[in-house]
Amino acid sequence: MAWYIVRRTGLGAVSLALASVVVFALLRLLPGDVATTIGGDEATPEQLAALRAELGLDRPLPVQYASWIGGVSNGDFGQSQLDGSTVSSELARKLEVTAPLTAGAIMVALAVAVPLGTWAATRRGTAAGGALNALSQLGIAIPSLWSALLLILVFAVTLGWLPAQGFPVDGWANPGEAFRSLVLPWLALGLTEGAVLLRFVRSAVLGVLDSDFLRTARAKGMTRNRALVRHGFRNAALPVVSILGLQLAALLVGAVVVEQVFTLPGVGSMLITDIGNRDLIKVQGELLILVATVLVIGLVVDIAHRLIDPRLRHTV
Repeated sequence: MAWYIVRRTGLGAVSLALASVVVFALLRLLPGDVATTIGGDEATPEQLAALRAELGLDRPLPVQYASWIGGVSNGDFGQSQLDGSTVSSELARKLEVTAPLTAGAIMVALAVAVPLGTWAATRRGTAAGGALNALSQLGIAIPSLWSALLLILVFAVTLGWLPAQGFPVDGWANPGEAFRSLVLPWLALGLTEGAVLLRFVRSAVLGVLDSDFLRTARAKGMTRNRALVRHGFRNAALPVVSILGLQLAALLVGAVVVEQVFTLPGVGSMLITDIGNRDLIKVQGELLILVATVLVIGLVVDIAHRLIDPRLRHTV
């Protein structure tokens, strides 16, 4: 297991290095630059050229990349060319919103998917099981943007139970208001992802219910539910954990949309603002950290597979 973790970490480092090249190159294809943002529409070509020289934007691209990646290797992800703020400090502040948003959404998704997916599998062929299956399909079809607007209309505008938008200025220093401001975003993200995950839980449990080892357990006197809990869930967990890892990565993307709808000052909002300002040094640092997060999630999923299934511990 230790050697596997070392090898996977090494592969992750190589993937991150390749991703840094791709991120850097693709961002340079965007029209405009931060000098245009600073200079505004009234700036002359001479003034823009002077700004680019001052900011180092006139240097060859390989030199700019080497300067940036050298800082990253020392833990410096760069700083804004607009206001001088560092990527690390800004990201840490924005994660105070995005991290609880993502964690809460995945908890909502699991709370929906695991019990309902298991129940739907054990009720296959019945009207109730079919209705739940159709409802989950409807949930998959509804985008998080639409569900967010619907939740705002019902719980904020009509009932007035929860705030429609915003986050406390003092953040989690006011935990009650911070929690209330995230309830609707949690539901908007979590219910959509939960509908997707429910389908996979149902399929995984159905595969276990039809397995020989579960029939053997029942032949020895166990009830279906007891056999499922004692022997089935561990086997059903393998594909679900894989999909859960993918869903966590998808939640990072979905959080961008939800943060815009609920005007939450998170990583997604910061990323969109920085792209609009063409603050590319800041954007590429943010994107690289997000890529690293996805790679870490993949590593955690692979380790979880080996902890769940001992047979995988001896594979390379």
